[in-house]
Amino acid sequence: MKDKTVLVIEDNEVNMKFMHAFLEIGKCRILEARDAEKGIRLAKENRPDLVLMDIQLPGIDGLSATRIIKTDPDLENIPIIAVTGNAAPTDGDEIPAIGFADYLFKPFSLETFLETINNHFKKSDL
Repeated sequence: MKDKTVLVIEDNEVNMKFMHAFLEIGKCRILEARDAEKGIRLAKENRPDLVLMDIQLPGIDGLSATRIIKTDPDLENIPIIAVTGNAAPTDGDEIPAIGFADYLFKPFSLETFLETINNHFKKSDL
């Protein structure tokens, strides 16, 4: 995970602090956005290795933001992991169509968080 850039798009301050602390353990470079608009802009400017996307955001929600990112040819290959407190944030058949690589369900453990993220970094290194 070292030397990887992760963009966290999360409006809840407590959740942002947890994810930031977890990513620091993995020695990742961390970009933060409290809303989808800023997150999309940061993705375009920095081309992170991974995006952690909260589903329920003010303004543009995480589902719509993911669709926007995935339609940009420069960003379409960045894995996006949905971070949600909902058991099923959308219909299961829609999940791949939206563009999410994976899900993290709140609350999650440090082990689950790091394992999920590390799995996607390994895939991108192949």
